[in-house]
Amino acid sequence: MDELLRALAHPARRKLLRLCWRTARPAGALSTALGLAPASTSEHLKVLRKTALLVLHKQGTLRYYQANPARVAQLGAWLLSFDDS
Repeated sequence: MDELLRALAHPARRKLLRLCWRTARPAGALSTALGLAPASTSEHLKVLRKTALLVLHKQGTLRYYQANPARVAQLGAWLLSFDDS
């Protein structure tokens, strides 16, 4: 869980997760939406993919990213478990 929390600590990564929640989005559009250089956006996407918060779908030369609700749910369940303490 520490890795997930670190991944979500950066506001750009939280915004990426929100942008990709309902539909897969191409990396270029995500970079534009964030107002960041493509290289910076790529680094943030890499962190989110490493923690499985985002999944990558390749279509030709395009890379689409989509949120992984199951992984977010795991984090939510872990946070809710604090109520049982």
